[in-house]
Amino acid sequence: MNTEEMKEKVIDCIKTIFDPEIPVNIYDLGLIYEVEILPINNVQIVMTLTAPGCPAAQSLPVEVDQKVREIEGVNDVHVSVTWTPPWDKSMMSESAQLELGMW
Repeated sequence: MNTEEMKEKVIDCIKTIFDPEIPVNIYDLGLIYEVEILPINNVQIVMTLTAPGCPAAQSLPVEVDQKVREIEGVNDVHVSVTWTPPWDKSMMSESAQLELGMW
């Protein structure tokens, strides 16, 4: 599997993870800033959360790590959380905004 296929699998996997407070997956919410496939299928993910005090601040990055590790062919996973730039509603996909009635 090449890096593009692996990246697609990782993104598909991330789309199965939902913010507990918002009925939209974290990828469409715009919480994933970067998905990088490094040599030997190490996956690096840079993500944020909707707010520093978010109740899922402890659980979401762990869930991302655990689920991505389950993908066949993934060697190692590194998830880092950043607050720069801070998340805002404009980062959500159009479908997420429609789902939440923001259009």
